[in-house]
Amino acid sequence: MPTFDTFREFEHARWSDGNLCADYDRHFGALTVQSVTELLDAAHVGPGARVLDVCCGAGYAAGLAAGRGAEAAGVDFSEAQIALARVRYPGVVFSQGDACALEFADAAFDCVVNGIGMPHFENPDAAIAEAYRVLRPGGRFAFSVYAEPDQTNGFGLIYGAIQAHGTMDVGLPQGPNFFLFSRRDESEKRLVGAGFRDVTMRTVAQTWYLRSAEQAFAAVLDGSVRAAAILRGQDEATLGRIKQAMQAGLQRCKTENGYALPMPAVIVSARKPIMDAA
Repeated sequence: MPTFDTFREFEHARWSDGNLCADYDRHFGALTVQSVTELLDAAHVGPGARVLDVCCGAGYAAGLAAGRGAEAAGVDFSEAQIALARVRYPGVVFSQGDACALEFADAAFDCVVNGIGMPHFENPDAAIAEAYRVLRPGGRFAFSVYAEPDQTNGFGLIYGAIQAHGTMDVGLPQGPNFFLFSRRDESEKRLVGAGFRDVTMRTVAQTWYLRSAEQAFAAVLDGSVRAAAILRGQDEATLGRIKQAMQAGLQRCKTENGYALPMPAVIVSARKPIMDAA
């Protein structure tokens, strides 16, 4: 595994891989899109609204916002993700950019949304501050994250199997807690600290449908970044035990057609006040 000095370098390098982005979309796109309607609702996206989709990935939120009649734009640090988004939604403007240093003017948007992007920031407070800056007074910011592992079966299986049979310490640079913003107290503290008000939080049901237990393991290994790196950091025998544990754990989610794993999302929203506090 290549050596990276910072978590940011690690994330940028992996998400620059077009094959990984395509695999992520293939394995997880049908899951993550399930909460996009609620994400747009939380940001009050409607006809004529100027909307920025940060960490847009393959462009689902921006594309659905445009479908509501909004003036939507998407930004992502990965050129590979931007390429996917442009193919899927050719009528939306997508650009490469840094969520922590957006190249947009102050108060340029009515709504800012971020779907499952917050866990990927080395400095999430900088991303929150940028969302605040580019929002007009009275505008709304909404983001989604996965619920904590005890509610999110897929992550519970993955990390539970690793902790039981392997190690989480494989030499990755220190990154943020993936579930930091799944907690109301943490989200509210950071949003209010940036100047936002009227913080709301709700859980939205999502289900990850899989045809086979083998698909679940392949999805994590080929279509994720942090979890895949942890798996690849195990020796061959340990990796086999982790795989067996994951597949055994899947049995409680078995259906007639495969497997159905609860993977709920948490949607957090907040309003930029009309008058900034002095």
